[in-house]
Amino acid sequence: MKKWQCVVCGWIYDEAEGAPDEGIPAGTRWEDVPDDFICPDCGVGKEDFEMVEI
Repeated sequence: MKKWQCVVCGWIYDEAEGAPDEGIPAGTRWEDVPDDFICPDCGVGKEDFEMVEI
């Protein structure tokens, strides 16, 4: 499982945890997250996320 970080605000999407508050269940791979996903903290699009090693 990978983690993706918003380059604008630093919010992190963890594939293992998903984003239940956004309707994305745990274990959802980033490529399976809907293209219209927006950062829950700052509202930028999926294209403004980068994979990170944590």
